[in-house]
Amino acid sequence: MKIEVLGTGCAKCKALEEVAKQAISKVGGFHSVEKVEDIQKIMDYGVMNTPGLVIDGVVKSTGKLLSVEEVLSLMEV
Repeated sequence: MKIEVLGTGCAKCKALEEVAKQAISKVGGFHSVEKVEDIQKIMDYGVMNTPGLVIDGVVKSTGKLLSVEEVLSLMEV
């Protein structure tokens, strides 16, 4: 599973990256978290409000900081 956190470096974006890493540590297995700061890549996803959360190429959340439990439910584990 590939998780991307979209954002240009704001505090919420950095926090969501940490939340995503915590969620992955709870499920185990081989998953990756990538921070995407390139505005063009963010716009390619159609995301206008950051932070954004993308799982396996599908935008799951935009504009809010999620909890670990919310990320886990979006991962559908």
